[in-house]
Amino acid sequence: MQKLTRISDRLYYLPPVQETDRPILGAVIGAEKTILIDAGNSSQHANLFLQQLKEIGVQPDLLALTHWHWDHVFGLREIPVPSISCKETYGKIKEMQPLSWEDEHLDRRVEEGTEIPFCADAIKLEFGNKRDIQVQLPTIVFENRMTVHLGGLTCEIEHVGGDHSSDSCVIFIPEEKALFVGDCLYANLYAEKWNYTVEKTLKLIQQLEKYDAEIFFLSHHPAPLNKEAFHSLLQLLKNAALLTEKHEGDENAIQREMAANLQRDLNEEELETIGFLVNGW
Repeated sequence: MQKLTRISDRLYYLPPVQETDRPILGAVIGAEKTILIDAGNSSQHANLFLQQLKEIGVQPDLLALTHWHWDHVFGLREIPVPSISCKETYGKIKEMQPLSWEDEHLDRRVEEGTEIPFCADAIKLEFGNKRDIQVQLPTIVFENRMTVHLGGLTCEIEHVGGDHSSDSCVIFIPEEKALFVGDCLYANLYAEKWNYTVEKTLKLIQQLEKYDAEIFFLSHHPAPLNKEAFHSLLQLLKNAALLTEKHEGDENAIQREMAANLQRDLNEEELETIGFLVNGW
């Protein structure tokens, strides 16, 4: 079972589960209000989070969504507090509301290319044969940025976009030097070939570099990253994007120059990152 993990008296997270695509869920506890980060991928996921928070005496007051994908929003119905999203996230969730999540309809959307096979399989595993999925809309909507004061803590929510999902938002807690990145640094998984684009990658990196954070939560990483690891990830993405642009998508040329610059053979993550950028060129 996932166990609530304490970063500080004011910051907790529930780790992710890869098999059923459960993302990290966060709790930011101010003197006056507590805000949750993402709603979970199911009622079970959301209730597990709420129960473990209750055990340490924490009751949520608000919830913020990082983006619209199912694994971040299907638990929303179980969390009876005002929920916050950007305008684009609200629209995407509204588009999901009429959809059926039974096998027949999921499989058809996979065949059509509008659903990802991994996501369809994860939904089947998470929910089993009981698919009482009711997609709930957020209650508070913003355009670009929103600040929430929690009492001694500030929660800054900003729409940053990116290839993974154009509505992606990050959530910064300056007093804790913590940044919830959501999925914004992951590739576009809805394309025929998973990909990054050079333009969106470089723009996103520029936006993320401005945050003075020490701990970084990526939704599907098993644990938060420290500053060195996070900026190493940004540097890999930046270098791969710039080389993709320089060599006009020539994968072999990109690999050769990056290996020469690093003075070693490229690892699996570096090769995959280059491949995703070449796919999006």
